[in-house]
Amino acid sequence: MMISSSALRMAPRVVRSAGVASSASANNKASMQHSFSFFRAMNSASTIVEDDGSDYGFGKSLPDDETPEEYIEEGEETIGEWTGCTRKFLAPLSVSQRGSEILNNPLFNKFTAFKTGERDRLRFRGLLPPRRVNMKIQKERVLQEIRAEPSMIRKHIILEDVHDRNETLYHRILVDHMVEMAPIIYTPTVGQACKEFAMRYRRPRGMYFCEEDRGHMAAMVYNWPEKDVHVIVVTDGSRILGLGDLGANGMGIPIGKLSLYCAAGGIAPHRVLPVVLDVGTDNEELLTDKFYLGVQKPRLQGSKYYHLVDEFIQAVRHRWPNVLIQFEDFSSDKAQKLLNKYRYDILCFNDDIQGTGATTLAGVLGALRAKGELPTSLGDQRILIAGAGSAGIGVAQVLYQAMLEHGRSEEEAKNCFFIVDEKGLLGTERLNQLSTEQAMFAREADGGLSLNDIVNKYKPTMILGMTAVGGLFSEKLIRDMSTHCERPIIFPLSNPTIKAECSAEQAFEWTDGRCIFASGSPFDPVQLKDGRTFYPTQCNNMFVFPGIGLGVTLCGAKTVTDRMLYVAAEALANYLTEDELAQGKVFPDLSTIRDVSKKVAIAVIEEAIRTSQAPRLDEKALSDLDAFVQKKMYDPVYVPLIEKRS
Repeated sequence: MMISSSALRMAPRVVRSAGVASSASANNKASMQHSFSFFRAMNSASTIVEDDGSDYGFGKSLPDDETPEEYIEEGEETIGEWTGCTRKFLAPLSVSQRGSEILNNPLFNKFTAFKTGERDRLRFRGLLPPRRVNMKIQKERVLQEIRAEPSMIRKHIILEDVHDRNETLYHRILVDHMVEMAPIIYTPTVGQACKEFAMRYRRPRGMYFCEEDRGHMAAMVYNWPEKDVHVIVVTDGSRILGLGDLGANGMGIPIGKLSLYCAAGGIAPHRVLPVVLDVGTDNEELLTDKFYLGVQKPRLQGSKYYHLVDEFIQAVRHRWPNVLIQFEDFSSDKAQKLLNKYRYDILCFNDDIQGTGATTLAGVLGALRAKGELPTSLGDQRILIAGAGSAGIGVAQVLYQAMLEHGRSEEEAKNCFFIVDEKGLLGTERLNQLSTEQAMFAREADGGLSLNDIVNKYKPTMILGMTAVGGLFSEKLIRDMSTHCERPIIFPLSNPTIKAECSAEQAFEWTDGRCIFASGSPFDPVQLKDGRTFYPTQCNNMFVFPGIGLGVTLCGAKTVTDRMLYVAAEALANYLTEDELAQGKVFPDLSTIRDVSKKVAIAVIEEAIRTSQAPRLDEKALSDLDAFVQKKMYDPVYVPLIEKRS
């Protein structure tokens, strides 16, 4: 193998990384190959990396002005198996597997990127084609295949195939191409992926708990091979997006959410666990589907249901006491009850209630900025919320708490809300039919009033849709609203796209381009007949939950507080640039998602410090939170592997 002269000049060195030192002789080609296997193959800046071993493949780069001249590495190689690679030292990862076991483990597999030295020492030389192809070329090949496929679900299948075989490459693609990949791995495509989950099932991923497992869950959790789980996303499949009860097919949701935790939030893939609580299904189609993989019995109800959930919570916290549990897509009649039971005692939150609320609050604050108003004007708004389920009430609760933060009284804050369900405006005459959370927003007058009547009588300044009723916002409704409000805020937040209350094109057309718009599902830019172009942004929880999860797990918080949600929303809203506001955007560009997550995490950690909920932070971390969080964020690059020896 040809070794370039620049590579030879780099050989003698001592580096700081978890106590590992590496050197090579320029006169010994075999020694050079072995030494080079300790450098990662990655397109990135050339600086020494100090790694604490806390995550796969990420360390802290020394500032350029602190790097000794003799340590400044040269550019990419253009010869042999190192083509496209830089010479950055990275501490090796010790693995107990060897041979074909490594090639079949997606956490360690690098496809054809294994260097000669690794193939020898890990005992699978000859099991791969001889040519070494680095990550850059691998990524190009996958992207070419994805872009050649017109079907979104086919794109999803291609990407998940990579996920099942090589998690590092999968997450590298997400990190580098988040704008393009997010709609493929999550909304709107994930809904169809869940519906077809049983037919597409290829490889086990995550854990399932059902009634037959009662009494065994504490032992079952030790079947999961990873010892240090930081985040669990769990669903019972009862309310998957706007699609309803999909039972065990709902596993696609935790898998998709955790992909975003890893790529956007920087939590390493060996530290996440997707879970389905399979309590049965009331979906008649699934009960008779011979290919369905879940329990084909009616859903558990009452004490049997809650006891199963409680055993699961106790089991996972027994093995992983500090794990964050994110409840996802539970039906409205269960979601709030579960959150109320656990939120003050353990580290957990409900993304549909709290995550949606925090994200929407950030969007609303951004919309107020776009109108030239201060965040404190939130309490002056008249807010019409279509949908009184867990998401709608969750959004109302977060907006209400924000108003209290801004100094409004409880009564003043409550009077801002008009919440509508299928029976009309929530009113006090229905208190015996409403949950405690719904009753808080019931109005004394005009109970049962329709959306159109509310618009014309109370003249709301913003309308938020969380009904999963596609097309609910009619042309008359939006036009009437725009006659009462110069710049109405219109957020149809239901997904997937077919469930959106209105489209971006409709909202901009019906308001003559005067509205401020964000949606739960992505929409293309809209060009009106007069030539003006508008850029709708997606009000997606992925702007918030990865950063919250990263923050609370890094600092060791015991609970997720309401104020953590508020500061997360505030950090997201403040990330918006003036240029983005001028374009009518109320959320940052998706390409900045990792930096957004870092800012959200820092805000959450600062709040945890204020309330003495940050036991894991030492003086060094406290002195520079930005550097601390950056260092801890997982970066998907190939790291050297060595065999663990007893």
